[in-house]
Amino acid sequence: MNLVITMSRRFGTGASIIAKELSERLDIPVYDKAYIEEQLSGHKYESEAEAIRKLAEKPCIILGRCASDILKDQSNVINIFVRADKPDRVRRIMQKEGLSYEEAREKVEKTDERRSAYYHEHTGRTWGDVNDYHIILDTSELGVENCADILMRYFRKLDYI
Repeated sequence: MNLVITMSRRFGTGASIIAKELSERLDIPVYDKAYIEEQLSGHKYESEAEAIRKLAEKPCIILGRCASDILKDQSNVINIFVRADKPDRVRRIMQKEGLSYEEAREKVEKTDERRSAYYHEHTGRTWGDVNDYHIILDTSELGVENCADILMRYFRKLDYI
């Protein structure tokens, strides 16, 4: 298996939980913003794109960082976008971070705005465009706890694992 999974997500969808579960089941690492920035600060790579391409030489899961665009020409890459209804995302952030409804709503909105701007700045395209992903998961409909199971069945059916 040389499967590389990119996972873009709206803030508060539970995507990091899904990534962690997949990581454990597939026995592959998850790389997020903090890890990639650590690689850059250690001067191992000149750019995020270079770091992501190097990490994707082995099976892994990459959260965000425009990885779906950076790796778009690789046939072993599955691009996933995770979404959820805004009230569900706000509730999840309220519980996770102990915030009021208004504080959580503002954090969700501002984080989504930053992610959208970052994606557009680095790709020139619209973040969350369905044409950029192989799979879109809606955790409001499917439940966070079911998404890893759904993905594992999909990977097996297509002989990715």
